[in-house]
Amino acid sequence: FRNRTSNSKVMVRYSKPTRRTGKSCKSRGSYLRVHFKNTHETAAAVAGMNLQKAFAYLEAVKDHKRCIPFRRYAGGTGRTGQAKEFGTTRGRWPVKSVEFVLGLLKNAESNAKAKGLKVEKLYIKHIQVNQAPRQRRRTYRAHGRINPYMSSPCHIELILAEKAGKLPPVGAQKAAPKKKSKAAPKAPRVLENLSRRSAAKIRTIRRSYASRKAASQKVKKTKQAVRASREAKKAAK
Repeated sequence: FRNRTSNSKVMVRYSKPTRRTGKSCKSRGSYLRVHFKNTHETAAAVAGMNLQKAFAYLEAVKDHKRCIPFRRYAGGTGRTGQAKEFGTTRGRWPVKSVEFVLGLLKNAESNAKAKGLKVEKLYIKHIQVNQAPRQRRRTYRAHGRINPYMSSPCHIELILAEKAGKLPPVGAQKAAPKKKSKAAPKAPRVLENLSRRSAAKIRTIRRSYASRKAASQKVKKTKQAVRASREAKKAAK
């Protein structure tokens, strides 16, 4: 496939920036003559996968032992039992898309070896398939008609990265407890500094709160009086 060369058109940049450039490597193909939709589903199937597992999986797809699950571009896709492991029913075996993705993965693996990365720790951190400009051909029909015969090429980009080491368990290093600083008491809001409308709202809120408090105290006193009268009646008996 046509990869990044000086004579061909080149995609400007990768869509996802990499922070740990020393622990990652990239690969990219532009204007590839392979169906966009099939390649999109193939890339979605291997995204986040370990590199060696991705190689084994794609080789199994080429041998029709496992399938690529079709989820987004799945119109008219037939059902297969091999898609059960992915929680769906529809799947296919897009051999050409698999070969293109395999080629880019091998290219990225070579870049990783040149950088001195540990190949067994690599995983597919990012893989993306974009539509390229459609290419036009002709098909000749009956009665002198000519219909378009379009192709749907695509761009593929991927980033491999080393998996970071496991963090120590929570109880291994106990951090010193932070001292809670006492917050300063909030100053009461001065109504003179507010607008008329805001001051009126605050006054109504205060009145309603005071009335609610007085009502609750009144109910409490009545309950206490009723309880005292009941106890007095019991004592008289």
